[in-house]
Amino acid sequence: MAHGLIIGASGGIGAALADRLEQDGAVIRLSRRADGLDVTDEASVAAHLADLPPISTAFVATGILAPGGGAPEKALDAVDAAAMARVFAVNAIGPALILKHLAPHLTDDARVGVLTARVGSIGDNRMGGWYSYRAAKAAANQIVHGAAIEIGRKRKGAVVVALHPGTVETPFTDGHKAPKVTAEAAAENLVGVLRSLTPAQSGGFFDYAGQEIVW
Repeated sequence: MAHGLIIGASGGIGAALADRLEQDGAVIRLSRRADGLDVTDEASVAAHLADLPPISTAFVATGILAPGGGAPEKALDAVDAAAMARVFAVNAIGPALILKHLAPHLTDDARVGVLTARVGSIGDNRMGGWYSYRAAKAAANQIVHGAAIEIGRKRKGAVVVALHPGTVETPFTDGHKAPKVTAEAAAENLVGVLRSLTPAQSGGFFDYAGQEIVW
C-alpha cells in the first residue's frame, strides 16, 4: 500500500500537511526534532529513507530563514560566509539529498511538493536583500526542476514541483507583517494544488493558489 510522506513534520506547515494527508490514508512523518533526521547529512537522510514503502504523495517542508534564529541580510555588508553556507545546506542541499533518496520509493504517479518560496524567484525580486535565503531557494527551485526531469523519465505519471505556501502563521514567520493564513488552510491549499497538477506541469514552480511563478 502506498503511503504519504512528510519531511519536516514537526514544523507548523509540516504537521498540518501530515494531518491533512492522514484524512486519506497512512502517512509517515519524519523530522529532526522527533526522529533525528538531519537533511544536511547524507548518512542521516539515507538511513531514514532506506526502508520506505511505496510513496504516492510527499512534501518536503524543511527550511530556515537564517542560522541560530537570526534574520535574513538586509544589505550586502551583512553577508556572512558561514551563515550563508548553513542556509544553503538546509534549504538547497537538504532537498537535493531528500529527492535523491526518495526517488527510488516513488510510485509511478507520485506527487512530490518541495516547499520553497516566492522570494526565490529571480524575476520577481524587486526589493533586493535576503541574499542567502533568496539564493538558496532559487537553488532549490533548480534542483526540483532537474529532479522532475530525471524522475519523469522513469515515472511518466509523476509530478515533482516547487511550491510557495504563502505566509503562514507559524513561529517561522513571527514578525512578518504580510497577511497570514493558518497552517491548516495552507496545507489544504498545497494538497489541492499538488493533486491538481498534471505530469506536463512537473518541474514547475507554483503558489498556494496553483498560479505559476516566474523563475
